[in-house]
Amino acid sequence: MNILALDTTLGACSAAVVRGEGAEPEIFSTFELRTREHAEAVVPMIARVMNEAGLGYDALDAIAVTSGPGTFTGVRVGVATARGLALATGLPLISATSLEVMAHMTLGQVEPVPDTLGIAVDARRGEVYLALFDGAGVVILEPAALTPEQAVDALPEKCRVLLVGGGAGLVAEAAQKKVRVVDTDLTTLQPDAATLALMALTRETLKGPLHPLYLRPPDAKPQTGKALPRQG
Repeated sequence: MNILALDTTLGACSAAVVRGEGAEPEIFSTFELRTREHAEAVVPMIARVMNEAGLGYDALDAIAVTSGPGTFTGVRVGVATARGLALATGLPLISATSLEVMAHMTLGQVEPVPDTLGIAVDARRGEVYLALFDGAGVVILEPAALTPEQAVDALPEKCRVLLVGGGAGLVAEAAQKKVRVVDTDLTTLQPDAATLALMALTRETLKGPLHPLYLRPPDAKPQTGKALPRQG
């Protein structure tokens, strides 16, 4: 199975192709930290990994993309790019959340494996995007936009909790105020399309349309009372 994967949701942009399956599929990937201009970066990245893999779009079986949460613009760019490629090629889509991808990346790096893994991303405006997973990477709390205090209340008690991501420190600080102890690690972690590509090998394709996962309205809103008068 050959799958193209891409991510533009947060503070990085990445693309990857997984070729083959089984014990040792081949991965061709590129990753770049960036907080803006994902749209300008992702298409050349896709072209690069497709060329390195030696594949044309007719050799692909699916396209995988992170659906969010993340920055409004970043999520929109990734979803729109994946939709456009699927429309042009007729390929099915596979989707995962950015927090799921980060959870799988974490569980491949940390020892010992925590009882509960929390992926917390700084969502600005006094909130974090939080999702919880068990030690096998199974979702136990779907992604939600919460204040750090609400995030602490969502954490299970009497088990080891590891918080990862750019919002981990915010939640840990709120936990300390509530006399809760949590561990933090990998606070600069960003989702990577290479991990998404491997995850996609065992995922079903979407049966319906791909929807972005925003969790809240965009920060930028149109101004009211600023419409130009109609002419004629």
